[in-house]
Amino acid sequence: MDFDLFMKDVVDAARSDVKEAGYEELTTPEAVDEAMNRDGSTLVMVNSTCGCAGGVARPAAANAIHYDKRPDHLVTVFAGQDKEATDKAREYFGDYPPSSPSFAFLKDGNIVTMLERSEIEGFSAVDVVGKLQRVFDDHCEEI
Repeated sequence: MDFDLFMKDVVDAARSDVKEAGYEELTTPEAVDEAMNRDGSTLVMVNSTCGCAGGVARPAAANAIHYDKRPDHLVTVFAGQDKEATDKAREYFGDYPPSSPSFAFLKDGNIVTMLERSEIEGFSAVDVVGKLQRVFDDHCEEI
């Protein structure tokens, strides 16, 4: 099998997982700026092709939002695939170092908190759902 074709399939599946869950995919710096400057709360899922993204972060992203409280906006950037968009998103993450997969939570375009890879890798998807929902409890309005 051709490696490039294989990786395209992996990336396409990873993109599809998050988009089907209801996240808006941001693939350009302009789209990132537009999304980050919206009023309200925004959850940014920094996607990647690693195992902890596929086995933990993407399932957590899909399931955490089925809750009494959730962010106003759900967006995603893809580390290693949409470099410029991911770099632009990371400009909004303050002093947090680059980390993928990860989740950034912003309010009115300002970083509030982040779940970094170290809080995802080695944990179950259920654990990460709980971590995200605790952020939602602290910072989101009931829907």
